[in-house]
Amino acid sequence: MPKDKIFNRTDGRRADQLRAVTITPDFMPYAEGSALIEMGRTRIVCCATLDERVPMFRRNSGQGWLTAEYAMLPRATQQRTQRETGRGGTSGRTHEIQRLIGRSLRAVVDLALIGERTITLDCDVLQADGGTRTASITGAYVALAIACQRLLRAGKITRQPLKGAVAAVSVGLLDGVPLLDLKYDEDSRAGVDMNVVCTDGGHFVEVQGTAEGEAFSRAEMDALLNIADIGLRQLFDAQRAALSAFV
Repeated sequence: MPKDKIFNRTDGRRADQLRAVTITPDFMPYAEGSALIEMGRTRIVCCATLDERVPMFRRNSGQGWLTAEYAMLPRATQQRTQRETGRGGTSGRTHEIQRLIGRSLRAVVDLALIGERTITLDCDVLQADGGTRTASITGAYVALAIACQRLLRAGKITRQPLKGAVAAVSVGLLDGVPLLDLKYDEDSRAGVDMNVVCTDGGHFVEVQGTAEGEAFSRAEMDALLNIADIGLRQLFDAQRAALSAFV
């Protein structure tokens, strides 16, 4: 890939630059844990809820469970999106995102240490400008960490169930240039779109990469993963800063 290739981003960012990131912890007063994550114009409220029960398949196992739900407000987008309840139920895209969030969070939780309890992470998109699934994972981790800390302080669990942190970021190729943290006008035109989920220990949880039209090379994939690593390190710093008052 030519090193002198440049893509001029509409918001003036460098190719390897995240949008401005703000994580406001404890955003919702009634939730066991919560956070508002803002990445540019993408804004998502993430809430952790504790239930003293587990699904049937976990009963009498001594293991807890963690699951996630994802939804988008009708005017989170440029045109109104009909509520899924009015369309007969959850769409395939929503199911996919919910499962991704759940898998990502379970990767850093020892479910045996939370006992036979269920933690539900609700991720509600207030405003969407690309990267909603990755921002949901990053914000949901903060909500989960607050909930776990409160379980410890209440004496409901005796050990920290979190094995590490998890965050996610989007990357993509536009006109052959690797870009970090795509917003909507970039994501909709990208020749390659990739979501990277990683632990703070540097291990991948999931990599979702898709080419639109022309296939991409191993060198291009490596370039995308390299800039994803730049963004992920900044997101882990933002998570730690948000949680500093709770640990």
